Amino acid sequence: MEGRLRAVAELANHVAPTALAGDRVLVVPGSVGEQLSAGGVRRGATVALDGPLGSGSTTVAFAFAAAATSTGEWAAVVDPDGTFGACAAAANGVALERCAVVRRVPRDRWGTVVAALLDGVAMVIAAVPPWLRANDARRLSARARERAAVLVALGPWPAEASLRLHTEPSAWAGAPEPRLFVSGTTVRERTRAG
Repeated sequence: MEGRLRAVAELANHVAPTALAGDRVLVVPGSVGEQLSAGGVRRGATVALDGPLGSGSTTVAFAFAAAATSTGEWAAVVDPDGTFGACAAAANGVALERCAVVRRVPRDRWGTVVAALLDGVAMVIAAVPPWLRANDARRLSARARERAAVLVALGPWPAEASLRLHTEPSAWAGAPEPRLFVSGTTVRERTRAG
């Protein structure tokens, strides 16, 4: 009997506690993560990220991509306009060898591409097309939840989101720094009620 108890105790020492993917948080580095209540984003979440042109929303998206790639996971960007720059992404901590960029997605395939990426990577950052319907957005959010992936929607998201972020340009107090948008961006967090 004593031998069995010892074997169970040894086994218990080698088994790590189980953490469900939906309960884990991807920690977002830097000033963006400092502004989020959880310091990051829960897996399975949809983050609606918007702001005026030049306000730093792309830089905030880079911070989310860095959160995934810095832990050895993959991120993907759906970038129909070709505005996602590799140099800027790398400067903001994105491990480029773990970040796929998909460009020139046909209008009728956008939702399919985003859904397929949610099946295979930890984080998908997608520029939201203006014609996206609320039902399609809800289906993509459900897909992210089911796969314990994070969907970061850049632009107006026509459905409910786990987290809504809005970027605004800030006035400079001193000389510009190399990371202009990180230092010059204010992020406002609006979490889902309930």
